[in-house]
Amino acid sequence: MAELELIHVGVMFAVIAVAGGLANRIGQSVIPFYLVAGIVMGEAVLGSVGTLSIDAVGMAISGGDLWLDPESEFIHLGAELGIVFLLFFLGLEFSMNRLIESGERIGRAGTIDLLNFLPGLVIGYVVFGGFVEAILLGGIVYISSSAIITKSLIDLGWIANDESGAMLGTLVYEDLIIALYLAVVTAIVLGAGGLAGAITDILLAIAVLFVLVVVVYFGTEYFQQFLAVDSVELTLLRTVAITVLAAGVALALGVSEAVAAFFIGMGFSSTDHVHQIEELLRPLRDVFAAVFFFWIGLLTDPFVFLDATVTGLILATVALSGPTKFVTGYLAGRVYDLDERRSFRVACGMTTRGEFSLIIASVAAAASAELWGDAITQTIPSIAVGYVLVMSVLGTLAMQYADWLWTLAEPFLVDEEAAAGTAD
Repeated sequence: MAELELIHVGVMFAVIAVAGGLANRIGQSVIPFYLVAGIVMGEAVLGSVGTLSIDAVGMAISGGDLWLDPESEFIHLGAELGIVFLLFFLGLEFSMNRLIESGERIGRAGTIDLLNFLPGLVIGYVVFGGFVEAILLGGIVYISSSAIITKSLIDLGWIANDESGAMLGTLVYEDLIIALYLAVVTAIVLGAGGLAGAITDILLAIAVLFVLVVVVYFGTEYFQQFLAVDSVELTLLRTVAITVLAAGVALALGVSEAVAAFFIGMGFSSTDHVHQIEELLRPLRDVFAAVFFFWIGLLTDPFVFLDATVTGLILATVALSGPTKFVTGYLAGRVYDLDERRSFRVACGMTTRGEFSLIIASVAAAASAELWGDAITQTIPSIAVGYVLVMSVLGTLAMQYADWLWTLAEPFLVDEEAAAGTAD
């Protein structure tokens, strides 16, 4: 019933609002709260309660499930839009010219950061014994959360500090790597044509990526003209239109919609309208990003965390990937010629995981269980959710208390004379 679907959507937004308000009240990232809210409202938890029965304005609405269905057309589409707008905004931060100018440092710091693929690759292959499982888990533990890190940089007042350059530069490298990674993984996991079909899908994905790069590199003038309208409404509509349309076409061709949105964002980043676009689309991004995280929670059965194997794998990925990310983050700071204290801050910030890991998890969850098995469609997404819950909280706290943590680490990283000269 249409009225019941509308009630479910209203309930979803109400729960998201409460979860976000609670996160803000205690000074934590909203992402783990949205995830937990989705888990609670899913079939595994609330689905065991019963059915919805409401007497609204004298009209009985009954027989509907109380839990929220992740396959709901609106919720699923809202989650897709959340992915699109998240990656579009990241693309807005990185123009081609900026990449070229900072290419040498970004390349060195990002190459060091690639070591963070190893914990996931090793755990995935040893536990599941498959190459695809290893690649999926490797990507989940590799990629830091641009959304959480950027928000924390702003909230903590670090955005104008030297360490922000090292962090954002490394994130640029990760975003470019993950764009190619998602294109290849999506073609493999969601392709239905066997090995030959997968190879064809990968080649097609690479061709689409090449076209996107060419469009971004040579299309600045056209992006500028496209938005040359004296109307805020039309600017918003045109930006949304080209972004969502490009994402949909890319998805139809076997390339992640997130990748296409990222490159479209890069295309707009060199125009005179970038700040206006950010202001206009930020509320839209935040609303649908919240739906995306909530949707991931809906897909998650929390009772799998009671499985010793899943819990053990979550703890193992945290134990192995946390320190490696910290070390590579510190080295990235040194690549940018930062002192020990600021490099330590970079290390604290880079440990955060979030939206990208969940995007990879959503690709795995969308795969055919018959073709790939429960390890890919259920276990790895569950590991990803548990992993993000832990690492998003730990990473946020590490940034928040970085200076206190530095007092503990300082004796091991600098001598007294060097410490005395460390800049505030």
